[in-house]
Amino acid sequence: MFELSIVIITYNSIIFIKHCLDSVFAQDYQHFEIIIVDNGSKDGTVSFIKANYPQAILIENEKNLGACKARNQGIEVAQGKWVLTLDCDIILEKDFLNKIISFVKEKEETIGIFQPKILKIDKKTIYSCGIYLTKLRRFYDIGKDEPDNGKFDKQRYIFGACSAAAIYKRKMLEDIREDTGYFDERLFFLVEDVDLAWRAQKRGWKAIFYPEAICYHYGASSMLNKPLRQYFCWRNRKILLTKCQLNKFSLAIIYLFYDLPRFIFLFLFNPYVRKEIFNASFSNIIGS
Repeated sequence: MFELSIVIITYNSIIFIKHCLDSVFAQDYQHFEIIIVDNGSKDGTVSFIKANYPQAILIENEKNLGACKARNQGIEVAQGKWVLTLDCDIILEKDFLNKIISFVKEKEETIGIFQPKILKIDKKTIYSCGIYLTKLRRFYDIGKDEPDNGKFDKQRYIFGACSAAAIYKRKMLEDIREDTGYFDERLFFLVEDVDLAWRAQKRGWKAIFYPEAICYHYGASSMLNKPLRQYFCWRNRKILLTKCQLNKFSLAIIYLFYDLPRFIFLFLFNPYVRKEIFNASFSNIIGS
C-alpha cells in the first residue's frame, strides 16, 4: 500500500512529460505510485512513456475525455492515502515530496487540501499559491504573476488549491464525491478545482497553503486558444453557480454586476459562446 498516489494527465505532451517524470523519480521520497492518464495523444507521448517509464501505471483513452474525467480515472485506481494531481508541465523541486508529505502527516484531520507554491518556469514569478474566491464568486490564483519576493512565504488557510499541483486527502475525496465524480466531469476542463474546493468547504474540510514545497509550471500544456478558454470559463461558471446554493438575491446581484456584462461581451466576440447559445452540441464546440 502506497502512502501517495501521483496522478498525471497527458494530451500530446511529448515536449513536457520527460521533465515532469524525471523530477518525480529524482525525489528522495519514493513511497509513491504514479498513474498517468493519456487523453488520446497522437504525438508519441504514450510510446515514449512505455519505453522510458515502465514503472508508471498507464491508462490510455482513445480520445480526449477532458481533465476531469482523466483525473477521476487516475484517482479511482489510486491506492494512496493522499493523491497528488500534477499537470504534465510541472517540474518538482528535488525535496518537494519529502517536504509536503512530512507536512500533511502532522496537520489536523480536517485539512483535506494542500497547496504547494507553484512558480512559473522562470523560477521567480508566482503561478499560484492557491485559489481565492471573491464576493461576486469570481476566482483567482493567489499571487498570480507577482514576483516571488517573500510575500507568499507564510502558511495560510485558503479557499482551495490549483489542481496543476495539489495534494488531496483520499478520505476527503471519498466524502465529497458526487455522481459526476471527484472532479465534476460535466466541467471537462477548467475551474474543476474551484468546484471541488467549494464542495469540500461545504462539507467542513479545510485547505492550506504550504510555501516550502515548491514546483515550477510551464502553464502551456493544454494548448487551448484564448476564445476556447474563455468559453470553458463562462460555461463552467454557469454550472458552478447552479451548485453554490446562494439565495436568489445574492445570485441576482452577481449576475447583474458580473455575469450579464461578461455574457454580452462574450456573445459579441467569442464564437464558441455563440455556438452554444444557438444550440451547437458540446462535442462540436470542442472538436472531439
